[in-house]
Amino acid sequence: MAKTLFAGAARRDITPEVGTLLYGYNPHQVSTSVHDPLNVTAAAFSDGTETVLLLTVTVGDFQTALCNEVREKIGALCGIPWENVVISATHTHSAPNVAGFEGWGDVDRPYVDKIMLPAMLEAAKAAVDSMKPAVIGIGTCESDVGINRRQHNRNGSIGLGQNPWGCYDPVMTVLAVRGTDGTGILNMIHYGCHGTAAGCNHEISRDWSGIMVDRLEAVTGTLTGYWNGAQGDVGPRLTNGQTVGNIQYVEELGGVAAQDALRAYKAIDGYHEMELGVRRDEVRLPYRELPPLDEVRAKLAEYKNPDELYNIQRLMYGHWRDVEKVLASGETGRPTHFTFQQTIVTLGNTAFVPFPYEMFSAITRRLSAYSPYSHTLSLSNTNGYNAYLPSEDQICLGGYEVECFVAGAVYTLTDNADQYIIEENLRIMEA
Repeated sequence: MAKTLFAGAARRDITPEVGTLLYGYNPHQVSTSVHDPLNVTAAAFSDGTETVLLLTVTVGDFQTALCNEVREKIGALCGIPWENVVISATHTHSAPNVAGFEGWGDVDRPYVDKIMLPAMLEAAKAAVDSMKPAVIGIGTCESDVGINRRQHNRNGSIGLGQNPWGCYDPVMTVLAVRGTDGTGILNMIHYGCHGTAAGCNHEISRDWSGIMVDRLEAVTGTLTGYWNGAQGDVGPRLTNGQTVGNIQYVEELGGVAAQDALRAYKAIDGYHEMELGVRRDEVRLPYRELPPLDEVRAKLAEYKNPDELYNIQRLMYGHWRDVEKVLASGETGRPTHFTFQQTIVTLGNTAFVPFPYEMFSAITRRLSAYSPYSHTLSLSNTNGYNAYLPSEDQICLGGYEVECFVAGAVYTLTDNADQYIIEENLRIMEA
């Protein structure tokens, strides 16, 4: 006999003070105003035996060490295993830095401690405390809010723009969670697209997804949150033909996204009891071999003023610097695999699959095609951050995302890591 599903939800404000540095383009972008408030939305689900929390936070990327710290604190507060706390970033580029990725500046720890962390703890506890018997309806529609952003230039190079021939996932999904008494608990919107419509702006903003969330919430009268899907190679489909714009493009594209979310919501044809499932295991992805020391030193010699670098150039320099240290030390017993703790949450025929990467859309679409679940909702930038995970066919083309992939840490993944991550997650889902 199926257990009763309980659900609760809560939101708290995490808007920083004006003057806070914004994360996404460079480490010295200062905010001058608030276009729309930032927040954390927490969704709690329980069957009386297992309890899970799915949180979505309107920030860019979430540093893995910080994310684990927050997950442990939320787990302790709510009395659940820390692995059952799943934290996603919406990937707006108009929020404070909680990524701490080399080249993009350090984690804004005062913001974390004063504003973000207390709000996340409050939202999580309130969501758990508000749980009641629930049913869920699911609706989908095709949306052109996103477009592949790996623009093919005439000379064969790959830039950031719009690629009308490239892969992206057009499916927008809305899960409407209601109490068995008919009252709304939460709307969960899932779609994959970068939060870069505002461009290198100075306004604090959730970007285009904020407009979408606010509109669906206003129409339905129910708390609404956005969970980002595969957005590693997907940018906003802006009318300027680029992947970045300004705050006006946020409002323009946000209106289109809002209409799509409403279409998905209206496609819900009924509400049903759903069984909660939690599948935990370790994912293992193979590392590539480190290059010879003389090759690494030749790479380092190309950088004349490393202290002046930022963004991708600083990341690449930092990679070669750290590799040289490892090789010069002569240390043995080097790691052969990257591992992370995976927690897949299922609600009936829907699976939430977290990834600590900016996932390329072809990978998650393949996973969905092979998945035993009708709705396989991959979550990018979730439970930590390790830069991009491109599909193997894109690595030979190069480009910004691939450069991040091959320089994101001392040890980097093999080119066919996409196949491994698909197989590992299918193994967990099918166990």
